[in-house]
Amino acid sequence: MVSLRCKMLVRDTLDLLKIKYFSIELGLVETVKDLSEHQMVKLAEILKKSGLIILDDKRSILIEKIKNVIVEMIHYTDEPPTQNFSDYLSKKLGYDYTYLANAFSEVKGITIQHFIILHKVEKVKELLLYDELNLSEISYRLNYSSVAHLSTQFKKITGLTPSFYKKLGQKRKKNLEDF
Repeated sequence: MVSLRCKMLVRDTLDLLKIKYFSIELGLVETVKDLSEHQMVKLAEILKKSGLIILDDKRSILIEKIKNVIVEMIHYTDEPPTQNFSDYLSKKLGYDYTYLANAFSEVKGITIQHFIILHKVEKVKELLLYDELNLSEISYRLNYSSVAHLSTQFKKITGLTPSFYKKLGQKRKKNLEDF
């Protein structure tokens, strides 16, 4: 569950099945009591129709937690982090960063750092299209050392400069408004 929509879908499914829960976080559900085999099968069946799966092995759960912390940190927080990502992940998940990084790389096939960069670039795209912040403000918000660093990463991932990407988005918006 990496979006609020997924979280709502899980909540609605649990309510439909009359499964009581303490909390639903991105990627984690804490139920009041253990689910019966029948409840697990039914829950898995309904969630699968929406493209969600239940993870029950510890390593997969840990990887989902890493992904969720990164997504929350980048997409759902407006303030720049006060500590680096590795320290933040370690503190939040209670594991040594080296262990988290090795597990993530083995399972996902990319490094945590690359996953973070991909999400930061997606957030930059979103902020550029909203046109509310300039590149310096975006750079600060996403904890880049400079606008040049942001621009370099953005171009490496997308093949475009941030300003060209922004112009494309504005041109596209203008073309849509003409219809």
